[in-house]
Amino acid sequence: MSGENLVALGTVTRREVMRILRIWTQTLLPSAITMTLYFVIFGTMIGRRIGEMAPGIGYIDYIVPGLIMMAVITNCYGNISSSFFGSKFGRYVEEMLASPMPGWVILSGYVAGAVLRGVMVAIIVLAISLAFTDIHLHHPLATLATVLLTAIVFSLAGFVNAVFAQKFDDIALVPTFVLAPLTYLGGVFYSVNALGSPWREISYANPVLYMVNAFRHGLLGISDVPLGVAFAVMVGLAVVLGALSLYLLKRGVGLRS
Repeated sequence: MSGENLVALGTVTRREVMRILRIWTQTLLPSAITMTLYFVIFGTMIGRRIGEMAPGIGYIDYIVPGLIMMAVITNCYGNISSSFFGSKFGRYVEEMLASPMPGWVILSGYVAGAVLRGVMVAIIVLAISLAFTDIHLHHPLATLATVLLTAIVFSLAGFVNAVFAQKFDDIALVPTFVLAPLTYLGGVFYSVNALGSPWREISYANPVLYMVNAFRHGLLGISDVPLGVAFAVMVGLAVVLGALSLYLLKRGVGLRS
């Protein structure tokens, strides 16, 4: 990486980070409040009636990884989709495209900011969960890799959404009608093995299922899907979405007036 590209990457990333920290009441606080309510209602009140999901693992322990992944997914997606669409709306994305800055630098800067927000939210939610239960990290590398890959995948997905969005309403459609069903049906609150056929087989087509279970394997040491398959799905999605994002940037789809 040349010195010019490194400076450009640092500039874009720094702008994204400053944006996140400047409006922290919108970017970080809502997840803390929402996940606290999930822990109180689902983990404490409902969890007492459900009991153990696996030997030695109570219901509140079982949903912690899923809730963290839910927060990471929604924050990474929402951060980059709103930020990049804002650059389109403000017309300064055209200045970046006209500059000598390569497309991969622009994309990497926005993704880095979104990933950082996802990691910060994951740490916040994990800290909140410790007030309700004890979590023992079984596989640190698998846990960290899952968070980063999931954050990258949904940051790239949010970037694609922002590229094609024509108005602010287009940014809200995907989280409402796509992300919400995928996360709630991705094994956040239940084990996919408890489902009957054909719903169990249908669930395996949901990529969020693999992310949640890979993270659950890292935190609790249990999973409904093979860990290798889960990482293959995440890496595959990251590669496909990354290639698509770079292609859209190169062609200027939805970016140049």
